[in-house]
Amino acid sequence: MNTATLVSIRNLVKTYQRGSEKIEVLHGIDLDIPKGDFVCLMGPSGSGKTTLLNLIGGLDSPTGGQIEFDGDRIDQMGSGKLTDWRAHHIGFVFQTYNLLPMLTAQKNVELPLLLTKLSASQRRQNASIALQLVGLQDRAKHKPSELSGGQQQRVAIARAIVSDPRLLVCDEPTGDLDRKSADEILSLLTQLNQEHGKSIIMVTHDPKAAEYAKRIVRLDKGTLVRDPA
Repeated sequence: MNTATLVSIRNLVKTYQRGSEKIEVLHGIDLDIPKGDFVCLMGPSGSGKTTLLNLIGGLDSPTGGQIEFDGDRIDQMGSGKLTDWRAHHIGFVFQTYNLLPMLTAQKNVELPLLLTKLSASQRRQNASIALQLVGLQDRAKHKPSELSGGQQQRVAIARAIVSDPRLLVCDEPTGDLDRKSADEILSLLTQLNQEHGKSIIMVTHDPKAAEYAKRIVRLDKGTLVRDPA
């Protein structure tokens, strides 16, 4: 694994305002994610896992501290620049597949490319390559209702990788799947990590899912309690 750092987090704090009360969800987090890493983020409900994931993916901004992505301080980016940065560097995979029901798998995978300057034919070609990588090229013309849950998540992963992001941010990606389908998705993520060099950070409650990661990071009450090498 290339040990150069992809994500560097220092003294990260996230506070939310609820009425007159301030609630600090993350307390001074320090974390490094090397290039090529596959990190599993675990902890009890309410420990701040998804909050940390959203901050790393640029979906939210910290209250304090810094997040550096391959040398760029994303915590200092404005909303417009951050949107552009996400489109080029981050692929998101969620528990719910978030596929548009009226579109085919091919068209769903093409969606992120509509924000680029690629031609229609190049978008189709890139989406076909992504579907091939997840083993669903033969389902390109199927709509979500015609696919199993595992196949829909594969389409969602193809959509996440179609713009060739550096980091995949996965929030409970197997939470709605049976064990067999979950293992297939986790094997696919492992393949993307090992064979295609995608760095991955994944939130899960499932100890079996965590076994696929290279290391486990644990949060409890907004504090990093273990970060084994």
